Amino acid sequence: MHKNSKRNSNSRVSHTEANSVDAEKEKNESENNFVELLPQELTFKIFSQLDIRSLCRASLTCRSWNYAIRNSDSLWKPHCMTVRAVCRREIDDDLESGYSWRVILLRNYQKSKVKHEWLSGRYSYICSSISLPEKTMYPMDADTWGEILEAELER
Repeated sequence: MHKNSKRNSNSRVSHTEANSVDAEKEKNESENNFVELLPQELTFKIFSQLDIRSLCRASLTCRSWNYAIRNSDSLWKPHCMTVRAVCRREIDDDLESGYSWRVILLRNYQKSKVKHEWLSGRYSYICSSISLPEKTMYPMDADTWGEILEAELER
């Protein structure tokens, strides 16, 4: 019994030490985290300078950055407006459906890249579905394919 109580007290000490090490680590991370230190407007200004890829990567940095980026819907609007140049109907439909700018971008970004390539004639040489480059394709609705076919007929 004496051995058990000694073992329990040792585990409590190591658990307490671990908690203090974690607390110290959190404190240091917090001191170096501009999202937690700067006013929200300044943090937004910094994040608004990032392109889409960098913004997504920054959101993976830590919880506070993820929260700040994920919940700042207006960070995503300029990127959506760029995508809207190619996917106007899709963006407008998503806006009417009440999606946030971030969700709209997630829903349409890849499609806009593929659609832009189709509309610019990159795939004009394709004669059948067998010739389609599988990895770069993205599922598109009938209206989108209609726009692409109209562009191909005008070429």
